[in-house]
Amino acid sequence: MGLFLIVSTFCFSQEDTTKNKFWSKVRFGGAVGLSFGDGFFSGTLAPSAIYQFNSKFAAGLGLNGTYNKQKDFFKSTIFGASVLGLYNPIPELQVSTEFEELHVNRTFENPNFEDDKYWYPALFVGLGYRNRNVTFGIRYDLLYDRNKSIYADPWIPFVRVFF
Repeated sequence: MGLFLIVSTFCFSQEDTTKNKFWSKVRFGGAVGLSFGDGFFSGTLAPSAIYQFNSKFAAGLGLNGTYNKQKDFFKSTIFGASVLGLYNPIPELQVSTEFEELHVNRTFENPNFEDDKYWYPALFVGLGYRNRNVTFGIRYDLLYDRNKSIYADPWIPFVRVFF
């Protein structure tokens, strides 16, 4: 009976250590965006989480929700998810790849424009300057389609924060 207690205690201790070790390498962050002016409003919430494999590599998942409205013209809701990979060859330099899949729903108030519902993929490669948990940089959408993208340009500046 005593041997069983020692073995079971050891097994549970190992499980707790492994679980804590996993979560100690998970970092949370994301982006919040807000813009408005002259009848236009846009709000974005994009939380994400990464697993820090070591000091050079991390990978994770993100969610994205955006609402846009141009008074008397259109409104759109955009929801999606992404997979993110980060590589830091040196602590200050971050190279990133991100695949994002977004569902776009646009409705127009003007009957001359047709409402839209579609899925839009984006594949970004990026380069940024990192200072501890904040990275400033630029990314490029390799799949950019000027007629379908929610972004005005394939080049997009970014600020990435992970805690």
